[in-house]
Amino acid sequence: MSRLPRTVRVLIGCVALLTSACTGAAPGGSHGASAPPAASATAELTLAPTAARPAPTAPGDWLTYHHDPSRAGDVPGVPTPAAGGPRQAWRTELDGAVYGQPLVVRGTVIAATEHDSLYGLDPATGRIRWHTSLGTPQPLSALPCGGIDPLGITSTPVYEPSTGLVFALAELNGGQHVLAGVDPATGTVRVRREAEPPRGDRRAHQQRGALAAVGGRVLIAYGGLEGDCGDYVGSLVSVPATGAGPLVTSTVPTSRQGGIWAPGGPVLTPDGRVLVAVGNGAATGGAWDGSDSVLALSPAQLTVTGSFAPTSWADDNAHDLDLGSLTPALLGGGTVLTVGKRGTGYTLGLTTRLRRTGVGGEQAQARLCGAFGTAAVNGRTAFLPCSGELLRVDVGADGVPRGGWHVPLRAAGSPVLGGGAVWVPDYGAGTLLVLDQASGRVLARLTTGTLPHFASPVLTGDRLLIGTMTGVTAFTGA
Repeated sequence: MSRLPRTVRVLIGCVALLTSACTGAAPGGSHGASAPPAASATAELTLAPTAARPAPTAPGDWLTYHHDPSRAGDVPGVPTPAAGGPRQAWRTELDGAVYGQPLVVRGTVIAATEHDSLYGLDPATGRIRWHTSLGTPQPLSALPCGGIDPLGITSTPVYEPSTGLVFALAELNGGQHVLAGVDPATGTVRVRREAEPPRGDRRAHQQRGALAAVGGRVLIAYGGLEGDCGDYVGSLVSVPATGAGPLVTSTVPTSRQGGIWAPGGPVLTPDGRVLVAVGNGAATGGAWDGSDSVLALSPAQLTVTGSFAPTSWADDNAHDLDLGSLTPALLGGGTVLTVGKRGTGYTLGLTTRLRRTGVGGEQAQARLCGAFGTAAVNGRTAFLPCSGELLRVDVGADGVPRGGWHVPLRAAGSPVLGGGAVWVPDYGAGTLLVLDQASGRVLARLTTGTLPHFASPVLTGDRLLIGTMTGVTAFTGA
C-alpha cells in the first residue's frame, strides 16, 4: 500500500488593496456592471460588506450546489408534482450558457453565465433585477483544447454566510481565474481576488466543480479542459471570504492531470472534513500518485487525512476510467459511495477507510454503471446519473451497493429529490423527467430546450429552475 504525501502549500502573497477605481465595482440597482480587472494583476479588491451582520436567509432558499454542503440534493417540503406535470412559468435569455445551478437567496434567483456575468432574477417572472459583469471570458481559440466557448463561469456559485455574499469563480481572457463576492440583492461586487491553481499552466485549468463555503472561506476545485491537454494538475484553493489574508492550497501529487472536476465540487462531511473525487493521473504503474481516488482533507489547512484508490488505479489511469467523474455520494451511517467511468461502485467508511491513506480496503464493491455528475441521496439510497440511464442504488447494512430500477436516458444530468419524485435532466434530449422515487415510473416529461452537460435542476417552493444554453427556465407546479 502506497502512502499519499502531504501536499499542502500555503501561499502568503497578499498585496496592497487596490482602490475601487481599478475595477469599477458595480453600483446597486438594475443592470449595474463591474469592469474587468487589470490584465497583469495578482491583485485583490476588498470592499466592506454592506452590513456587519447579514440578513437571515429564507425558507426555500437554495444556497449551494444540490441544496446543502453534503451535496445530497434532497429537498424536504417540496410539494408532490402537480397532476399532469409542471408547466413552464417563464424563460429568461441571458448573455451566455448557464452550466451551474442557479441559486436562490432571499427571494432573488442568481445565475452565472459563460460570458462571465452574474444575474439577479425575479423568481415569479424571470425579470432581470440586476446584471454584473466580471470581465471578458476566455475564447476557445485561445485555449489548448476544451469544449466550452467562451469559457467564463462554469461552476455553481455559493452563498457564504459570514459575509452574506454570493461567490463565483470567473475565467477571464488570458486564462486568469478571479473569485468575486457579490451582494445578492444588488449585484454589487464586494470582494474580488485572483485565485490561480498552484501548479501548471493556468490556461490549461478549468474550474467546473461547485464552490463550497466552510469556516469563513471559499473552496475552489481545479481540473483540466475537455481533451486533457496541457500542463494541469488537480488542486484545491481556499480563499478567505473577506478577500484579505493568505490562500491555502493542496495539490494532487501526480506529475500531471489528477483533475478535481466533478460538478458537485467539495463535499462537506458530518465529521467536518472535505471530500473530493480525483481523476486520472500520469502514473500507470509503480507507486500510486494520488490520482483516481477519493481524498478526505481538513477544511482549514487542506491536509489530507484519508484517501482511497481502487486496486485497478494504474489501469484506470491508462484507460481514462477513473473515479473523478462522479462527486462522492455521502450516504447515511457515515458511508461514502464512489463510482467512476469504469462502472464499479465502492463503499467506504468515513471513520475507517477514509481515516487512512492508500490503495484498496473498500467496505464492498459491485458492478453498477459508468457514472458522471452528482448523485441525489436519501438515507442509504442514491440515484446515479449514468451513461445512458438513471440508476437507483441501495446500500444495505453489509455495505454492498445493489442496483435497482433504471430509466434509459440519452445523457443523464444530475438529479435532485423532492415531493416523492426524482427530477433528472436528460441533456441529450433537452428534457427533464419527473420519476417516482420508489418505482422509477415516469410522472412527467418537460421540454427544457438545449441543456449544458451535467445540468441539474433547483427546487424552490413550487418552482423548478434549470440553467440552459441560453439562460434560465422556470417551471411551476413542482
